[in-house]
Amino acid sequence: MNPLQQNIKFGSGFPTLLRKELLRFWKVSLQTVAAPVMTALLYLLVFAQVLEGRVQVYGTLSYVAFLMPGLMMMSMMQNAFANPSSSLIQSRITGNLVFVLLPPLSYLEIFGAYMLAGIVRGLCVGVGIWVVALLFMPLTPVQPLWMLLFAVMACGVFSSLGLVAGLWSEKFDQLALFQNFLIMPATFLSGVFYSIHSLPSFWQAVSHWNPVFYMIDGFRYGFFGISDVSVWHSFSVVFCFFILTSLLALKLLASGYKLRT
Repeated sequence: MNPLQQNIKFGSGFPTLLRKELLRFWKVSLQTVAAPVMTALLYLLVFAQVLEGRVQVYGTLSYVAFLMPGLMMMSMMQNAFANPSSSLIQSRITGNLVFVLLPPLSYLEIFGAYMLAGIVRGLCVGVGIWVVALLFMPLTPVQPLWMLLFAVMACGVFSSLGLVAGLWSEKFDQLALFQNFLIMPATFLSGVFYSIHSLPSFWQAVSHWNPVFYMIDGFRYGFFGISDVSVWHSFSVVFCFFILTSLLALKLLASGYKLRT
């Protein structure tokens, strides 16, 4: 039996843990799905009113159309991060984390359940924003496979980061450090509201060091077939970060970091 078969067994508790994490956010979907959709709609209304007709992007593309994929991806990433991080810290504070640790679940099963639930929540928010966007404009992806690939990988990256943050944080104040000093700056300075070609050369160079920029740029390519950088370059960067964040989360889970003490 190979190591993967030893860690993920048929009849294991993985489906139960996954179902628990899915139900955890779906039972309060008004807060976890509908609220982010409403927030994205408010961003759309405000920025569309202020900047429509004043910002030129990709030639004839309207600013509202340009903005929508960025808002979708920003909301998906934030919610994919929030799902595992909030679940772990709530379980730690309420003392029911022991019910995840006692069953014979491997670290791969725990990682898979938390990450998949985060990806599903992120995608649900993205679909909700897309449906609302269709009320304002036709927004049909010209490269749907690229769109889906970047959506899943970006949600996977942030879901893995959410696991890391949830394992490290012992209270909500510490979790807020990740959200306020890492997640929010990285997403807001990644080209959600603008094309980086509108920036001075120095800030364009800085943007290229932000991995979130490549997630949003690749996702936007899926809708319009146009991007600020090569879609294959964006894919390479995002895929590498997906592997790195996943390995980091797996390493912490395998070592029992802050779980068994």
